[in-house]
Amino acid sequence: MDPSKFGSTLSDLAFGSAMGAAARDYKKEMLAAEKQSTKEAAPEVDLDELMDDPELERLHADRIASLKREAEKRQVLQRQGHGEYREVAEEDFLGEVTGSNKVVCHFYHREFFRCKIINKHLKALALKHFETKFIMVDAEVRFFVPVVQFLDSFIPVQKCPFFVSKLKIKTLPCVILFRNGIASERIVGFEELGGVDDFPTATLEKLLIKKGILIVPEKKVEDDYGQTRIRTTTYEDSDSE
Repeated sequence: MDPSKFGSTLSDLAFGSAMGAAARDYKKEMLAAEKQSTKEAAPEVDLDELMDDPELERLHADRIASLKREAEKRQVLQRQGHGEYREVAEEDFLGEVTGSNKVVCHFYHREFFRCKIINKHLKALALKHFETKFIMVDAEVRFFVPVVQFLDSFIPVQKCPFFVSKLKIKTLPCVILFRNGIASERIVGFEELGGVDDFPTATLEKLLIKKGILIVPEKKVEDDYGQTRIRTTTYEDSDSE
């Protein structure tokens, strides 16, 4: 081999080794600096000291007290008939609508198809909106034949005649909204629900929220730090006897 070329090769190898060593040293320095930065940014936390923090103890106690109040309120509402959709008789009607601040009452006919649709949606909403009572009243008119029968002697019998008359219910389905025992608004037929039979439960829910008988549901979301917070949901948006 040419001595000059051999010397050049050795020089290149030495330079390459020096550059490799320099790169390794640089990498070590960067890793050390990163570790030091992490230690400075996130100092160690004494868990025992944190648990003894009076501010944290106060927040914990407040949260426990809040949960206890919510549970007690829910128990009271449950005793008043909240959390389910049920039928009430005429003799119990007045006590039901005056026993809660907000009541949704559906006057229905068991054979009317649209009444069955309303029943399905109100049953779902009763489970979701515990703050409001949901009940239904049979407003059907039935006929019976007396023992001593005469020609065309059919006598009408209504299961809830007094309140159907008092509330001037002429068309079914009829959903009446009560606030503190007073009938404030009503939904008659499906006109306010789009005029169709296949509307979703959310459509009726939005309408009842708009009328103020339901509370806008709160949604729990998790922020970028893994903490749970409450966000209020924002909504945009008959058969004859």
